[in-house]
Amino acid sequence: MSFLRVDGTKIVDEQGREVVLRGAGLGGWMMMENFISEHFFAEEDAEFFKSLGLNCIRIAVNYHHFEGAINSFWSDFYPDELGLDDQNPRVLKENAFKHLDRAIAACAKHSVYTVIDLHSAPGGQSGGWHADAGIHRPMFWKHKDFQDRVVWLWRELATHYKDNPWVAGYNLLNEPADPTPKSQGLIGLYDRLFQVIREEVKDERHIIFLDGNTFATDFSGFPEDVKDGVRWPNTAFAIHDYAVEGFPGERGEKYEGTPEEIAVIRQKYERKRSWMDERGLCVWNGEWGPVYARKEYDGDQTDKINARRERVLRDQLAIYKEDKLSWSIWLYKDIGFQGMVYVSRDTPYIQHFRDFLSRKHRLAVDAWGKDDTHVKHIYAHIEALIRESVGDPAYLKLYPPLWSVQERVTRVSRTILVAEFLVKEWAEMFRGMDKQQLEELARSFRFENCQKRDGLNQQLRENAGLDLPK
Repeated sequence: MSFLRVDGTKIVDEQGREVVLRGAGLGGWMMMENFISEHFFAEEDAEFFKSLGLNCIRIAVNYHHFEGAINSFWSDFYPDELGLDDQNPRVLKENAFKHLDRAIAACAKHSVYTVIDLHSAPGGQSGGWHADAGIHRPMFWKHKDFQDRVVWLWRELATHYKDNPWVAGYNLLNEPADPTPKSQGLIGLYDRLFQVIREEVKDERHIIFLDGNTFATDFSGFPEDVKDGVRWPNTAFAIHDYAVEGFPGERGEKYEGTPEEIAVIRQKYERKRSWMDERGLCVWNGEWGPVYARKEYDGDQTDKINARRERVLRDQLAIYKEDKLSWSIWLYKDIGFQGMVYVSRDTPYIQHFRDFLSRKHRLAVDAWGKDDTHVKHIYAHIEALIRESVGDPAYLKLYPPLWSVQERVTRVSRTILVAEFLVKEWAEMFRGMDKQQLEELARSFRFENCQKRDGLNQQLRENAGLDLPK
């Protein structure tokens, strides 16, 4: 057991021995509702994770789980309304650290490090669904109070975990999308957070992991003086290296793992990390990994699709192994799309929501890894209308540049607008359930009620070094 730190381009332990962090993001557990919280991740999960030779779990958290104890006035009217936490900002909830403490302790028992990842900030640090703002514009960057609340939250988190060596570090903000010139807003926020964590809390022993701007892809606006380790000491810089070949679409459908295809994947990966490499800085791949087909949706093509996806996985892992890159694949557990383990089809949760999940898939209202085969033609008319109506093509180029016109149309009109009309229907499916029935749904997420994705896990096992110090 040892605190970890950054030494040049490497992560090392207190004796100076290199430690390559290889692991996974835990998933949406602390991003969503509380009713499954006791069952999503337990000691059995940590034990299985360690059995693969993996040594680090990145735990994504939503600020709602920590901030905003509802005062008595609001609780009288809305006793179960999570969103009303925002009415009482910068107030730490009672037992705020209960679930995170339990997960970190379970990992520590099995010699697995953790990284705390602030995945959702007030107002949304990006327009992505995972920022949990409900809109496509990142209001976090427009209102200083949202930023002040994140500074407050990291003061609380760092104070609580300051002396815990099994916390490898803090991932300050997941996939920010700051539209200000040269990432000025993001750089200013990072400076404030360093001041709080390093100087106020005096936590110098935890690594700080910094995502690049525009969904962890752009470091061009970052300051040059970080390379001497004075401005941002003990820091690793986080890329997210998703390969389109591992997702639905033309590139994914044709992938065979040819030298030319692998060269494209390598080129994109090297471009993402080039700013750090040119300055001798430490790189961490905080998210990556393909998604997988499911028999209930993809039928007879499922095995063929997944063989291609596992080929992408293999080729990415080979590149990372060559570079001795620390990485955290997305993700450990879900309901069957990408997880190392996933909820079995015969569990009460899947059985209860099966038809609703099928409709969501058909409508492609989930933004992540969408397959829009059944509805793409509908939204093509909106895209065409926009292109025809905008006089200068240059005006079609909005921030973030990763979102094409087509992507922006589908995100706003389908994964926000259409999805919004389905939320109440999903919520109504819980109505009338007693505590025992809710508990049965929640237990669906326990390790013993999950299936293992063997092909993925075998490749992770083969590529997981035994770099963890004893």
